Amino acid sequence: MEVLRIDFHTHIIPESFPDFAEKYGGERWPVLNRTCACGASIMVGGKNFRDVTDQVWDPKKRIQDMDREGVDIQVLSPIPVTFSYWAPPEQAEMMARIQNDFIAETVNEYPDRFAGLGTVPMQNSETAIREMDRCMNELGLHGIEIGTNINGQNLDHPDFIPFFEMAEKWEVPLFIHPWETLGKERMPNHNFMYTIGMPSETALAAASLIWSGMMEKFPNLKICFAHGGGSFPYLIPRLDQGWQVWPHLRLTTHPPSYYAKQFYFDSLNYDPMNISYMIERFGSDKIFMGSDYPFLLREVNPGKVLDETLELTDEQRKAMFGGNAAEFLSLGKRKRGAAVASHSNTGG
Repeated sequence: MEVLRIDFHTHIIPESFPDFAEKYGGERWPVLNRTCACGASIMVGGKNFRDVTDQVWDPKKRIQDMDREGVDIQVLSPIPVTFSYWAPPEQAEMMARIQNDFIAETVNEYPDRFAGLGTVPMQNSETAIREMDRCMNELGLHGIEIGTNINGQNLDHPDFIPFFEMAEKWEVPLFIHPWETLGKERMPNHNFMYTIGMPSETALAAASLIWSGMMEKFPNLKICFAHGGGSFPYLIPRLDQGWQVWPHLRLTTHPPSYYAKQFYFDSLNYDPMNISYMIERFGSDKIFMGSDYPFLLREVNPGKVLDETLELTDEQRKAMFGGNAAEFLSLGKRKRGAAVASHSNTGG
């Protein structure tokens, strides 16, 4: 059976961009310092935030990995540290434009291998909507990646309603990725920010959108959560119980589990048992293959957890490996067909 494999969750950054810390001042701007021909450090406030390899900016390296690991198309999204929601909107907009232009250029150079998600300055809805419009209608990107909170405000804050209203109206797919995680001051050791903080942060974001009534207000929003939704899928029964026992707090017609079925999730939870649970709770049509390429916690090879979920039917496998993501992002038939032909020719 021929199966299109789309890696929905990958990150990319331009090989070079202006030093915004020098240009605008402030210590929170990410700065890319090259350490060798094939690597760099992302510096924030003079400290090493993350070491990266040239896989994170070089499309040819990415394609080599894709061919070796059996991936037809990567969906490119920015690294969350570059969101810069804390900055003045006009400065964050400049940071977003640089990244969005780079992602669009990469997609245009290799249209059969990449699709792109942009970033927008969420700290100001008017500015965010303007850049979302540019991403979708000028650059030809396929959606927008946003963070799980904006300067400590959950996504249900009234300031963000205009953005979500337009995203629904324009049918813009949204990929919600954790960043600036809750409780990070308690997670300096063991890299718990990545293994505990991020899944918990994602659960809070998803629950906020549901409990507040946002998903009832905007039922056609297209939202996918990173990392298999973090801990959110496993907390739904507890959220439902809270809705049942606290009727005075209810803001929705139905319990949280009803609206959770509107969400989509990548498959990055590493365990077939978890995939089976998510299929039972949400349906196989709501899950996309995603690897978190090219970072250390990524799944190698992409789709490994789906390959190891043995009870999948051929139809479910085909949908979760690529069909669901293609439909979610409205990828053109030409791109899908060309990618399958290209992958078949490489013997992948």
